[in-house]
Amino acid sequence: MKNDNDAHPILEVKNLTKDFGGLRALNCLNLEVYRDEIVALIGPNGAGKTTFFNCITGIYPPSSGDMLITPPGEKAKKINNLKPNQVTARGLARTFQNIRLFPNMTVLENVMIGRHCRMSAGIIGAVFRPKSTIVEEKQVVADSYGILEKIGLASFVNEFAKNLPYGAQRRLEIARALATEPFILLLDEPAAGMNPLETRELDNLIVRLRDQEGISILLIEHDMKLVMSLSDRIVVMDYGRKIAQGTPQEIKANPVVIKAYLGEETDAPVEECTDVLR
Repeated sequence: MKNDNDAHPILEVKNLTKDFGGLRALNCLNLEVYRDEIVALIGPNGAGKTTFFNCITGIYPPSSGDMLITPPGEKAKKINNLKPNQVTARGLARTFQNIRLFPNMTVLENVMIGRHCRMSAGIIGAVFRPKSTIVEEKQVVADSYGILEKIGLASFVNEFAKNLPYGAQRRLEIARALATEPFILLLDEPAAGMNPLETRELDNLIVRLRDQEGISILLIEHDMKLVMSLSDRIVVMDYGRKIAQGTPQEIKANPVVIKAYLGEETDAPVEECTDVLR
């Protein structure tokens, strides 16, 4: 693990609770991600993993609790009431369980869309097209192509997204997320539907993003071989609460985790909500 556990987390979630009517989808969830860390969030179907992602990315407002991020060189900032585009602009980017590309746009254009939150030209610039806007647009093209080279998709640059092989479409979603310049990347089941070769390529890509690009990774994944091979730390959820966390070796041997995956009642203590962060 590359992070210093005594350092302040770059993502800190405290007592996060989300209710949908009478259903409690998240129950006092606490989670941290540190710099240069790959954290896997696992659990049975319906455990609340995607709901958690939707809360921290602004899609769902939490019922209670706090969510804070600490961008490089900055102080911690609460993101509870931000819209998804505002969360993205602050350095959190995500992919989705179901591919959400623009199918009738080219691979390059899909990545360029991700650069929108980093562009300074507004409506006036788009209409009158001063030199500064033209220069910025050329830079967006160059930056987007550079990302495709890093991801291994440069050969598809002018292809429509819908024509890409499935594994390449998954990587294109990651490329578009990278275009927003995140310091934390959230991946929702990135290996879903991939064959073994595509999964190995994804494993290498995720580690490379952490090691070479300095991006911390938080991923939801059901492929336990992938989770065990690349995670620094694993957080296990069941019925909306955290039941365990630790290294892959610790989680693999944890009887509470084994019971949860077998569908048995767990003996894990329910976390009590304490005072939320101020």
